[in-house]
Amino acid sequence: MKPVKITDGVFSLRVNHFNRHLFDSLIPLPEGTSYNAYLVKGSEKTALLDSADPEKSATLFDFLRNEPKIDYVVSHHAEQDHSGSIPLVLEKYPQAKVVTNPKCKEFLMTHLHLPADKFIEVKDGETLSLGGKTLEFLYMPWVHWPETMGTYLREDKTLFSCDLFGSHLAAGELFSEPAVVYEPMKRYYAEIMMPFRSNIKAHLEKLAKYDIEFICPSHGPVHCDTKFIMDIYRDWAVGEPKSKALVAYISMHGSTYMLVNRLVSRLQEHGVCAEKINLDQFDEGRVAMALVDAATIVIGTPTVLTGPHPKTVYAAHLANLLRPKAKFVSVIGSFGWGGRAAETIAGLIPNLKAEVLKTVLVKGMPTEADLGQIDELAAQIAEKHKGLPPCGNKGCSA
Repeated sequence: MKPVKITDGVFSLRVNHFNRHLFDSLIPLPEGTSYNAYLVKGSEKTALLDSADPEKSATLFDFLRNEPKIDYVVSHHAEQDHSGSIPLVLEKYPQAKVVTNPKCKEFLMTHLHLPADKFIEVKDGETLSLGGKTLEFLYMPWVHWPETMGTYLREDKTLFSCDLFGSHLAAGELFSEPAVVYEPMKRYYAEIMMPFRSNIKAHLEKLAKYDIEFICPSHGPVHCDTKFIMDIYRDWAVGEPKSKALVAYISMHGSTYMLVNRLVSRLQEHGVCAEKINLDQFDEGRVAMALVDAATIVIGTPTVLTGPHPKTVYAAHLANLLRPKAKFVSVIGSFGWGGRAAETIAGLIPNLKAEVLKTVLVKGMPTEADLGQIDELAAQIAEKHKGLPPCGNKGCSA
């Protein structure tokens, strides 16, 4: 394989992993992923930016087979899908030094057992000249680990952004197309970046000072429509939630399903977007994506013994971990003889800091009076959503 030219002296070494189904043994990868390394060649020195997951190191070295020397390996992030092949790179290019920040150095020494004398530590804003190519290192902690940084190539107005602006997308095209990359980027943001929204807001403000023509992330294609990329990240991380309700549910004997359908129907009549997700076949990515925009989260659960269904417990726990922008939450569902499903769900989501709306738990099959309670909840949600921006998501019911 040959490196793919981005600009003069700047090349993509994108290692696609088409058949990887889970990331971190947790996150579904419906479109695979890629591990992106980049080669920057100056008149004097050559730098390799990141590496690849060790499982795909052979592909990385196929890209490098005609590369006679590498002087620097810039490590933006110590997680092994980025750094795992660095020890092998250093075996092939023993003169190379690993350029990174002190925290990342510490992690690489711990996780990969790299010796201390192989490192060059850099500060935030420090530069390294390759000869006609100037690398400026930008600290970007908590995207999504504490040691993460990026690199700005001044002469080519190119940002190597590490995980920021990435997408789990194995693809053949070098440059992204907005219509193609939007959903994989949103899934990636939702699953990985959303808990760190406040940090991402600060990094977006920092990056706004730079003239950026290309964004080269560590996963997925390169972005040349940088305004589009920055704008959608500002919307996801900083913007108001939309007039959208996520209704995540599971039903054992149909009673909770009746409540969910009634709620979604009434929300639609009120003009509120409602995304209904059946948790029976749990897709963490789809739930996470819905959480990005939703102003209201409704958990629909039957009662198992005396508590909520385990899959709704998992959904609530996931929402608590991801810390979305939701302003309101509610629990609806059914029970056979008793239980504390609503109280348990509420106790699982302290990170949301959301207002708890009307709870509707019914015994057995819902009556007309029970469905009337659902109508009241729908009206309450609609009232709370007044003034919020419209949803516009094709996956919703309104």
